Amino acid sequence: MSEPTRSVLPAPTAQQQRILDRIALQRERLRARGAARAQAQALAESQRAASGGAEDSLALRAAGFAREHPLAVAAIAGVAVVAGPRRLIRWAGVLLPMLLRLRR
Repeated sequence: MSEPTRSVLPAPTAQQQRILDRIALQRERLRARGAARAQAQALAESQRAASGGAEDSLALRAAGFAREHPLAVAAIAGVAVVAGPRRLIRWAGVLLPMLLRLRR
C-alpha cells in the first residue's frame, strides 16, 4: 500500500495482521511457483531444441515433415488417391505392425 492510504486506515488488529501475513506468504509462494514453472518450461524448450524435436509426437513430426517437404507430401497423397481405399487399408495392415515394431 502507498503511504497516504496507510495513514487513513486504522492499524490492523492482531487477528487481522495474522491474516494479512498469511496472504502475503501465500502470494510469495504463488510467485515462487510461477517462477519455477517458467524456469522448467524454459529448460524443457531448450532441451527440445537441442534434441532436434526427436521427443515430439508422431503428429508433430509429421506436420513438420509436411511443412518442410510439401512436394513429397503431395506425391504421397497422389499415390494414395490412385491406389484407392482398399489397397491403402491392405497396405496399412502390413506396414503398421512393422512400423510399430521399429518404434520400440
